[in-house]
Amino acid sequence: MKPALIRRNRFWLSLSLVLMLLSAIVASAVQTNVGSVAVKDMRWETPSGQMISALMFRPDAVSAENKAPAIVVSHGWWNNREMQDANYVELARRGFVVVSIDMYGHGNSSPLINDQLDLGGTGMYDVVKLVADLPYVDQDKIGVSGHSNGARAANFSVALDNAADEQLIDAVFLVDNDPVYTDADGAYANVYGTRDVGLVADQYDEFFFRSYSPEGVALTPPRDYITTPNAQSFLNFGADPADAQQRGAGQFYEENGATRIVYTPAETHPWGTISQTTVASQIEFWEATFGAPTPIDAGAQVWQIKETATAVGLIGFGIFLVAFTRALLGTRAFAGLRVTETRELAGTTRTGLAWFWGGLLVSALFSGASYVWLSQQPLMQGIAFNVLPTIFTQGAVFFIATWAAINGVAGLIIMLVSYFAFGRKNDLDLRAAGVLPGWKTFFHGIGLGAVVVAAAFAIVFVLDYFFTTDFRLWVLAVKAFEADKLWIALLYVPFFLVYFFANSVAINGFNRFTLRGKEWLNTLVLALANSIAPIVLVIAQYTTFFITGETIPGFGGIFSIWLFPVIVILAVSAVISRKIYRATNNPYIGGFINAAVVTLISVSNTLTVAY
Repeated sequence: MKPALIRRNRFWLSLSLVLMLLSAIVASAVQTNVGSVAVKDMRWETPSGQMISALMFRPDAVSAENKAPAIVVSHGWWNNREMQDANYVELARRGFVVVSIDMYGHGNSSPLINDQLDLGGTGMYDVVKLVADLPYVDQDKIGVSGHSNGARAANFSVALDNAADEQLIDAVFLVDNDPVYTDADGAYANVYGTRDVGLVADQYDEFFFRSYSPEGVALTPPRDYITTPNAQSFLNFGADPADAQQRGAGQFYEENGATRIVYTPAETHPWGTISQTTVASQIEFWEATFGAPTPIDAGAQVWQIKETATAVGLIGFGIFLVAFTRALLGTRAFAGLRVTETRELAGTTRTGLAWFWGGLLVSALFSGASYVWLSQQPLMQGIAFNVLPTIFTQGAVFFIATWAAINGVAGLIIMLVSYFAFGRKNDLDLRAAGVLPGWKTFFHGIGLGAVVVAAAFAIVFVLDYFFTTDFRLWVLAVKAFEADKLWIALLYVPFFLVYFFANSVAINGFNRFTLRGKEWLNTLVLALANSIAPIVLVIAQYTTFFITGETIPGFGGIFSIWLFPVIVILAVSAVISRKIYRATNNPYIGGFINAAVVTLISVSNTLTVAY
């Protein structure tokens, strides 16, 4: 690189490190309430014989002489303990002892045993037992709360608590999953007894809060939940809804010293983890139920500062991937991969632009159509939802990886057609473009990519060790993980390599030229083209949902939710591969880095099942 480019790269490398460090410091300051809440990263073997991972938040004012209420919180399916950060930040700063768990099969806990979903309340009740023995916890004020299948874990835990000799759970707050309405015989019943119970039932929940006919046909959309027999029975403490008093949302109802309340925000299912409204409802419920040791208005929330900080760290992580790659090109080990002059841009002719836009259109249409098609295949559904035993113990990752590989192959076919029909006749030199770099250069580049990925995640682990934080924005997270995830990653990285190699070759070997005289505009268009199909699918899904009250028939809600992080990843990966290509004339370095990082992100933020 030229001296000016070296100086510029030093700036970007320094900036990336500053952003990641600043992210960890600010995020830690928020979750420790500026040092007044101790955070402990815990692993232990539970009474169920499984290893569980959890974060404990203990306010400094809490002691054996000054006991505090405790709340065990849980994420939903395919997530991990950090997804509860809004709740544990806000509850801990109000004086509650909070334990945020990785349910079995998630994060750093043991894999989920597929035929024992309720084992130890999927881990939650096993943690309740630990919490009940802590000397600084008020044993009369222990609560459980979970989002989605974390709420299901809370329901499992209540059932186990009911069967125990001594009941430990005093209150329950369910977010985005139905309460239990009936007993074993199917009759309406109050399975929660004298526990206080709160519920958040989103009006646009993709999965729950519907009433069904005996044939299983949905009769009411979730936005009408409060009018359904289930909701009315719940608010009337298990009474038959035909004989119950009509009750509404947002109001506490009391009977025999216990309370029930339902909140119905106009939100979607995944938004419940990052909603100021839902967090306020959670705070309101626990303050009303247990009394907050440090009362703070429910609307006064600071978790957004942590979310912003971890998002800044995520940006720094992305910048580091490019800047550190460029920095390594100045070392003796990788200097042979450096190019002093960036390859000339391809000319833009009318015919060339037609092939360019036509290729993008075909790719986008195929990407969207293949995603929907794949989501409707029974075999794929069986693997994706871990119904069918396979070596792919992370079904959700297998679905996305398979879709990626299919599109990678399609991209290769499109490039071959383009090359033989147009490129070869118009002086497209595959060697000069780096598409055929030679095996020595190819593997040398893979070595460079491996060093970059290892260094980037080393930073993640170091910051996690000192600050107990990661880099994330909502459902997209780069986090520390256990060693077993590396072995799991080996199953999926070949699928992602097919896609990201093909995508990087297409972006840099076939489609690199100026639009309106500007290369950055070409990069922007390609980044958008990468993610346009997922964007359209998400928009179509939620436009339909908001208008009709239900998702698109045949296109399940979980498949649009899985696209949220994909949209960002596909756009950013295009920029990363272009930046690295300009310094190396090698599309495979950026392709490898993208594939490795995406694989590690995927396998460390999902569900692992043991058959």
